[in-house]
Amino acid sequence: MTDIPRRAVSRTAKLAALPLGFAGRTVLGMGKRVTGLASDVISAEIQQRTAEQLFSVLGQLKGGAMKFGQALSVFEAALPEEIAAPYRQALTKLQEAAPPLPAASVHKVLAEQLGPDWRDLFVEFNDTPAAAASIGQVHRARWREPGFDETGAPNSRDVAVKIQYPGAGDALLADLKQLSRLGGMFRAIQPGLDVKPLLTELRERITEELDYELEAESQRAFAAAYADDPEIYIPEVVNSAPRVLVTEWVTGTPLADIIREGTEEERDEAGRLMATLHLSAPQRAGLLHADPHPGNFRLLPDGRLGVIDFGAVARMPEGTPEPIGRIAATALRGDADEVVAGLRSEGFIGSAEEIDAEGVLDFIRPMLEPIAADGFRFTRAWLRAEAGRLASPRSPTYQLSRQLNLPPSYLLIHRVTLGSIGVLCQLEAKAPYRSILERWLPGFAPVA
Repeated sequence: MTDIPRRAVSRTAKLAALPLGFAGRTVLGMGKRVTGLASDVISAEIQQRTAEQLFSVLGQLKGGAMKFGQALSVFEAALPEEIAAPYRQALTKLQEAAPPLPAASVHKVLAEQLGPDWRDLFVEFNDTPAAAASIGQVHRARWREPGFDETGAPNSRDVAVKIQYPGAGDALLADLKQLSRLGGMFRAIQPGLDVKPLLTELRERITEELDYELEAESQRAFAAAYADDPEIYIPEVVNSAPRVLVTEWVTGTPLADIIREGTEEERDEAGRLMATLHLSAPQRAGLLHADPHPGNFRLLPDGRLGVIDFGAVARMPEGTPEPIGRIAATALRGDADEVVAGLRSEGFIGSAEEIDAEGVLDFIRPMLEPIAADGFRFTRAWLRAEAGRLASPRSPTYQLSRQLNLPPSYLLIHRVTLGSIGVLCQLEAKAPYRSILERWLPGFAPVA
């Protein structure tokens, strides 16, 4: 058996074992119920042990499991603190690290993708990976440029070389198939979290993300849109092949470090820049950066936000749909009937569905609190309160939410928005989010 199939079998075995462990936790909970312990104590213990096993396994995996873990990790701010706290550090590591590919395997991929003389393209190449991506790893190198300097040494510049794991496509498909069976586990950790749409969308985007030349095309489009921008920095694409991508090296403080130990000023500024990127990109580049986890961002020494991964993007040539801004502004003005009409026209409410307009407005208004005033500080506590309000089956909000749909055309926008909010809550960032929307979100008129 070769190394790759052996690793695949090991990964599948770990994933397959998760439901068994979860079953054991549930039986434990049932046993304690017989002894008279309160149901909330039982539930918390099951949640904590399930989360511990789940995140432990995800943290050891590459492929689809790691990508899913990264997507899930931005939502950790919504988990109850007693569950989230022990795993926050592990989740942060998951966003930036994975077991490295051996140097011999790296060289083989480079030879296949850049040619047998690939070493001639570089003045230096560091075999030790500097970082991990979800389906590959990144090496630091110096790219050979034309000509020589005054000392006779070849001209060169620092680059990041992203190399795709061999067999990454097969691993992604296999992992996602296994993960699709684990919906019950995620509901144990956070009852309102439905992972199926997330998994479906991840599966649909695998083909795009496996093609580094397509990623290079997206990155070039972003770089052109933000050329010489004073707030956002997009590194230049130097070279690309289907499984290798060479870009300018970005030196800066990882967003994960700012979340963990940044000053309040640094966290606020990082949040403002992230919001600016995600809201302005559809208008400026016709693209939406669709992977808002902290590992993809750096705060540069000159204060700009550096963005280093464009494997997941949504093509939005007409920009963000105008109804999003218009309905949000209408809700802030308190026009319940107009909000329902707007939601119905976009497919969020069925054409024949009878619904309480004031109830819909009560459902939406708390979500819009961050843009109801000039400034707002996102916090983990705010996100947990919102998650609890939306997820409790006994809540009127939960009952009303069952009458609402999420049209397929809005699924990706919805996920990216939630992911971005998750990161802003990890940062606990305060910024003038409403003014950012007023500038970049079509249909969002200034609110009196």
